[in-house]
Amino acid sequence: MVSALYVVLGALFLIKFSVDVIRLRRQYRVAHGDGGFFELQIAMRIHGNAMENIPIATLLLVMMEMNGADIWMVHLCGLFFFAGRAMHGWGMHHSIMYWRRNGMLITGLALIGMVLCNLLFMPWDLVLTLH
Repeated sequence: MVSALYVVLGALFLIKFSVDVIRLRRQYRVAHGDGGFFELQIAMRIHGNAMENIPIATLLLVMMEMNGADIWMVHLCGLFFFAGRAMHGWGMHHSIMYWRRNGMLITGLALIGMVLCNLLFMPWDLVLTLH
């Protein structure tokens, strides 16, 4: 399954963002919360935002593939989604609104594309059957 590539990529993003939070917690000696450190607050938000978006996106990609979407569609949506996530994370980390805003826009458009592809390729004859 091609979508497994994007599930693994999503896991790598989440691991990287978790390691960033752990590193900063150790650096600032913070056990709970953000300790009032701006850099840790940002790292926690980057990780939190990824946790809010990556699981649903990878599920949508898997469902697209299972519903019979063309492989190029899975790749296109997956690449756009993760490009948007990378742009958003970079923009948040460096406090550059242009990258953050465009990353959110690309992420949102990719999610909408995945939803539309799933609706297009959904086996409606099975979904709407009564037996």
